[in-house]
Amino acid sequence: MQETNDKGMLIRGRFTQRLARVMERINASIGFDQKMAMQDIAGSLAHAEMLAGQHIISAEDFAAIRGGLEQIREEISEGHFEFSVALEDIHMNIESRLNELIGAPAGRLHTARSRNDQVATSFRLWVRDAHDRALELIKELIGELLELAERNSSTIMPGFTHLQSAQPITFGHHLMAYVEMFGRDYTRLRDSRARMNESPLGAAALAGTSFPIDRAFSAKALGFAKPMHNSMDAVSDRDFAIEYLAAASLAMTHLSRLAEEIVLWMSPQFRFVQLSDAWTTGSSIMPQKRNPDAAELIRGKTGRVTGSLLGLLTVMKALPLTFSKDMQEDKEHTFDAAETLELCLEAMTGMIGDLTPVPERMLAAAGTSHATATDLADWLTRELGMPFREAHHVTGRLVRLADELNCSLDGLPLKAMREVHSQITEAVYTVLSVESSVKSRNSLGGTSPEQVRGEVARWRAHLQLLTSQVNPVY
Repeated sequence: MQETNDKGMLIRGRFTQRLARVMERINASIGFDQKMAMQDIAGSLAHAEMLAGQHIISAEDFAAIRGGLEQIREEISEGHFEFSVALEDIHMNIESRLNELIGAPAGRLHTARSRNDQVATSFRLWVRDAHDRALELIKELIGELLELAERNSSTIMPGFTHLQSAQPITFGHHLMAYVEMFGRDYTRLRDSRARMNESPLGAAALAGTSFPIDRAFSAKALGFAKPMHNSMDAVSDRDFAIEYLAAASLAMTHLSRLAEEIVLWMSPQFRFVQLSDAWTTGSSIMPQKRNPDAAELIRGKTGRVTGSLLGLLTVMKALPLTFSKDMQEDKEHTFDAAETLELCLEAMTGMIGDLTPVPERMLAAAGTSHATATDLADWLTRELGMPFREAHHVTGRLVRLADELNCSLDGLPLKAMREVHSQITEAVYTVLSVESSVKSRNSLGGTSPEQVRGEVARWRAHLQLLTSQVNPVY
């Protein structure tokens, strides 16, 4: 970064002293907002084209501005651009360089525009791009989950409540629960993108402009659905960033839940799944270790994203209209959260693609703790006409008897069962295996292999529909 030089006086016409060095440091945002360079250039190009179209600047000035901005875009892309702390932010850095390249026409670019609507436009464009990146990554993750679920539509594992073995389910069904979660994340982000897709450009400082601008033209040039309808709201709104962070926080929460399951499943006590060397690390002292570090890091990084959401909510909670410098704090929160979400989505997609289930371990665990007790209670209700509460009581006695005899429910002798309830018949054994339990749960949303395969097919079609839909306009 350059230190203070003559460029630092670019917008200090009424001031006679330079900024104090500490003031420069607290005031400058170029260290992080240079991420918005391409969005700032896009906004300036659209604004300049509009100014020329409205005959506010000449065609010659527009040509010079366009040529200069395209050169700056190339310099930044190739890493040749010199950023200056003295120029505060990416917007002034680009304007200063444009002035060096083309002279007087550069000064006309800012006609009918303030840094307030310029910043708001660049930031909206960046956050919109972040939405698009996240949407694509979530779609890829859902695709991997669907593949793994389809391959394991009949793989039996224990389902848990309170982290205690509850009922047998299929691994595919378990994975499809996460498809539902990430599907909601997808639609949340898509809706947020549609809601934010309005242009603040042309709102100027806060009250609009006296120049005959065409805000609809610049909005369309930048891919916005329409201009924002209140100039004060246009420059002061950060709902779009907060909504993005809220959606990102929920997505990270879902990633963290799945990451925690992978950590559990990888442990020697479970051994339900395996990850290859590409997705595990070792220990500096214990050579036998295979650690699911990527899953643990996803779990840990969730706090960064939720922290960013709370941070920006706190920044905005008491700001009067319109722009205040506090809003400079919006970008680091959002940039970091977006980078974290995207990295974690990529990592989870990689792990799911690499994940290998251990069916024999899952099946063995599914049969423990009398996991088919509910099937037994259902059978008593369905076949013997018992009220379910009575069936629940009888089943409880049979579970206690199985514990006393140190056997499973399907290992109980029929004679012993009849001592608890005389009407039980040999047909009860047809519902006491984990295989029959899973197969029987064929209701909509159930765990049976047939339901899982149907849900995979439905989601593949649904995902195609979601990604082909035009975003609604609010």
